[in-house]
Amino acid sequence: MAAYEYLAMCAAGKKSTGVVEADSPRHARQLLRERQLVILKVSAAQSKRVRGKGLLQVSGGGLSSAELALLTRQLSTLVQAALPLEEVLAAVAAQCEKQRIKSMLLAIRSRVLEGYSLAVALAAYPRAFPDLYRATVAAGERSGHLGQVLMNLADYTEAQQAARQQIQLAMLYPSILMLAAVSIVGFLLGFVVPDVVKVFIDSGQELPLLTRGLIASSAFLQDYGLLMLLVMAALVLAARGAVRNPATRERWHALVLQLPLLGRLIRASNCTRFVSTLAILGRSGVPLLDALSIASEVVANQKIRTGLKDIVRGVREGISLTRALELNGSFPPMMLYMIASGERSGELDSMLERAAKQQEEQLANRIALLVGLFEPAMLVFMGASVLIIVLAILMPILSLNQLIT
Repeated sequence: MAAYEYLAMCAAGKKSTGVVEADSPRHARQLLRERQLVILKVSAAQSKRVRGKGLLQVSGGGLSSAELALLTRQLSTLVQAALPLEEVLAAVAAQCEKQRIKSMLLAIRSRVLEGYSLAVALAAYPRAFPDLYRATVAAGERSGHLGQVLMNLADYTEAQQAARQQIQLAMLYPSILMLAAVSIVGFLLGFVVPDVVKVFIDSGQELPLLTRGLIASSAFLQDYGLLMLLVMAALVLAARGAVRNPATRERWHALVLQLPLLGRLIRASNCTRFVSTLAILGRSGVPLLDALSIASEVVANQKIRTGLKDIVRGVREGISLTRALELNGSFPPMMLYMIASGERSGELDSMLERAAKQQEEQLANRIALLVGLFEPAMLVFMGASVLIIVLAILMPILSLNQLIT
């Protein structure tokens, strides 16, 4: 059976799109008529060949981490229940509420029915199922333990999603606080201060240095505030365009790693992701060299990713994994010690997992510390800014009172 995309209209006049499995376009139209749909268009699922592989790649969007984790959990549960793979895919597709995901699963099921393996069928959607996911599924199919491998993948995806949400929630309050501080100071300088200090300017008295500086800052913000916002927006857009160039992106990522606190945090985050990915691949039966190549691609920082390529090259040339990581210089000593213990004892996969979990805990503590330092710093900035503005306004009033007395 093949997958056919359709555009149809129900009795209420509402248009709908989707994918239906059928033996032919005529069969697809018949199935749609049985659903009481008015057929507007039926065509084979759009596809293109992957360069050099001869595989079909269907056009489609990606999946969020939460959607991928839920989908993997459902697949693993049904596969472990000893159901045939095509029935598993059909059942999971029937439970999907989003038409986009349902259509994708039905198309994957059609490819499985045509004789492709699940990993090859998933390769038609590279944006939804990355290399890590497909390599792990392929290893599970080769070993005959696809259900357990999918369970490990679901745990890994959910752990990554939880870590990402933890960072986002940790940065939410400081970001709101910083926005509020900048907005309050900008409002005071742009609208409140000019009306208040106008009285002192009209009086003709000599103003204190702090007041004169405040008036100059307020005038500059009124005259050039909008221009500054436009320039900042243009710089951000230009920076995003420049970062798309690989050489520029690598230089920028190398510069970010040199920052005092943020650089260590980014380095630790990328190394942790590399080791945790290596652990899930090794536990699923992926060969070490293939696992190293795939794990290096999931690292976000381009500078670190380039260094990880040397690790793959060194292990291929016969260097031990611990020695290759040590030569890289980005991995902490405790992690190297645990990986070395795993290599000596023959339990590398479990030690990689333990090292990744330990590093994740340390990373979470560092993020909490950084956020904990940022919050009082923003409160002090807000309080100091308001204090300076109040002093700049009160000092001329005090001087005027002294002249009157």
